[in-house]
Amino acid sequence: MAKQAKQNQSFEVMVLGAGIVGVSTALHLRRLGLDVALIDRTHPGLEASFGNAGIVQRNGFVPHAVPLRARELMGILFRQSSAVSYDFGTLVRLLPWLRRYHAASGDRAAELYSRVVAPLRALAVQEHLELARSANADRFYRQGGWIHLYRSGSSYSLGETERYYARVFGVAYDELTAGEIGTLEPGLKIASHRAASLKAVHWTESCSVSNPGAVVDAFWRSFVREGGKYFRADAAKLQRKRGGWRLEGERGTVFAGNAVIALGAWSQDIMKALGENYPLAVKRGYHMHYRPLSGASLSRPLVDVENGLVLTPTDNGIRLTTGVELAERDAPQNPNIIAMARRRAEDLIPLGRPLQDTPWMGSRPCLPDSLPVVGASPTIPGLWVNFGHAHDGFTLGPITGRLLAEMIAGKTPILDPTGLSPLRFMA
Repeated sequence: MAKQAKQNQSFEVMVLGAGIVGVSTALHLRRLGLDVALIDRTHPGLEASFGNAGIVQRNGFVPHAVPLRARELMGILFRQSSAVSYDFGTLVRLLPWLRRYHAASGDRAAELYSRVVAPLRALAVQEHLELARSANADRFYRQGGWIHLYRSGSSYSLGETERYYARVFGVAYDELTAGEIGTLEPGLKIASHRAASLKAVHWTESCSVSNPGAVVDAFWRSFVREGGKYFRADAAKLQRKRGGWRLEGERGTVFAGNAVIALGAWSQDIMKALGENYPLAVKRGYHMHYRPLSGASLSRPLVDVENGLVLTPTDNGIRLTTGVELAERDAPQNPNIIAMARRRAEDLIPLGRPLQDTPWMGSRPCLPDSLPVVGASPTIPGLWVNFGHAHDGFTLGPITGRLLAEMIAGKTPILDPTGLSPLRFMA
C-alpha cells in the first residue's frame, strides 16, 4: 500500500497538549467558530489526565501546604511517609522553589489563592457536566461528593482553614463521626479504628468520574466530530515563523497564527526554548487498580488525609492514587511508593489483588502559588499558555480551557483572568 502523502495545513490556532486542559481548550475554541488543530505525540489523555483520582472539586480553597509538624517531617526524612517521598538530589535542587511554595501557603497568600480559585471552582462542576452531556460522557459522572478522612483530631484541626473558606464561599459540607462514616461507606473497616479520634468531612457538592481517561477521550472525539483536527507531532519541534507558528507532524506541516502551550509537566521545556522561564516544578504520583475482597466496597472517592492517598471506585476496580514524589520527571519509577500506600490504605479497606502488572506513574505540573498560568504570553505575540494546574488539572481543565478560548476569540471571558496571568512570573 502506498504511503499517504504529507500535506501542509493552516489553522487559526494550534493547541499543543491533548490532556484535559488542551482538549478542553481546543473544544471550546472550535465551538467559538475557530479553525483548530490539536497536537500531541500520543493519544489524547494518556498522561496526568489519565492517572488522577477522578475528582471534580467544588472545595479546595487553600493550597497544599509543606508539611511542618515534627512527626510528618521525621516520617518524610526516614522515608516512612506515603504522603511525601523524595529523591535527595531533586529535593536539594527544588529547595528555592519549595521556599516560594511554602511562602505561598501562609495566611495572607492563602487568602489570595482562595479568592482567585473560588470563581473557578464555582463553575468547575457545571462546566464538566455541560461538556460531558454534549460529548456523551455523562455516564462516567456520579454525584455523591467525596470524603476527607482524618485519623486524628490534630489533623482534623489543620483542615479548619479549608472549612472556613468553604463557609465564606457558601460551599456545603457535612462533618462526620466514625459511626456516620461507617453508615455512609459500610464497606470500610471503620470498626478497627479508634472511633474517638476518627473524623471526616463529606464534600457533598463535588462530583467524580469512574474513568478519567475515558472522559478526556470523549471530549476529544467530540472535538473531532465538530470539525477539529488532530495531529501527532513533537511539540519540541515548534518553530516561530513570521505571522505565526509551524510544526512538522506525522502527516505533514501544521501552520497557525496562534499557538497554545497546554503541555502540563512538559510546558516549561517549550517555554524556556522560546525565551520565557516559569518556575514550574513536578510532583510525581502513582496509581494502581485493585479488585477488593468480598464485602469491601466504596461508593465515592475517599482521601486518607494524613497518608496523602486517595481511594476511588472506577470502572476497573478501586484505584489507589498516591501522594507526592519529589523526583525528576523522567526518572524511573520507585516501586516502594505504591507498596507503602497500599499498606496504609488496607487499614481502611482490603484491596485484594492488583489488576495491573505495574503501577501507572505521571507528573503534576506545579507553580509555587499553586495556580495555573492562563492567558497571553507577556513577550511573544500569538503565543498563549494554559498550564501549571498542580493537583487540579482534571477539575479545572474544562473551565480554564473555556476561559482561554474566550480570550483568544476576543470574547468577554466568563470570569476575571487577572489572578491567573503569566505576568505574575515576569520579573
